[in-house]
Amino acid sequence: MAGPSKQTVMLAELRKLGLKLTSQRVAVVREIADDCSHPTAQELFERLQPHMPTMSFATVYNTLDALVSAGLCTPRTLSPGATRFDPNTAPHHHAVCDGCGLVIDLPIDKTDADRSSRARPAHVPQGFPVRTVEQVVRGSCAACLAAKAQ
Repeated sequence: MAGPSKQTVMLAELRKLGLKLTSQRVAVVREIADDCSHPTAQELFERLQPHMPTMSFATVYNTLDALVSAGLCTPRTLSPGATRFDPNTAPHHHAVCDGCGLVIDLPIDKTDADRSSRARPAHVPQGFPVRTVEQVVRGSCAACLAAKAQ
């Protein structure tokens, strides 16, 4: 039997933090819980605003901040521009398209995850505990390659 959905877990954690589950907060969680596109706060706001015209950008940002504080979402700066939010908290790497900015999660197996979480790059000073090591692979996505070929 499958465990609770990502949405259910996120909403329960917000409740534990003492936040009321307003319809707007629930909408933000529903929008990001299974979103692998690594959206910005502005992108989420623009998606939700037509359905919830009274929602403010601050509500979206504050909900994302609460999810980050609860360890349920990670802020990422993967390319120039605004911070993106990643609901995938499992160890993984990223591929970023230089053309359109598309971000793709690159899964890593448990052996690689254990190794990379303990790896200490040579240039990191002593006394700086390494929590994790991440890789960002940059290149061109299939759509950008196809557009260049035309």
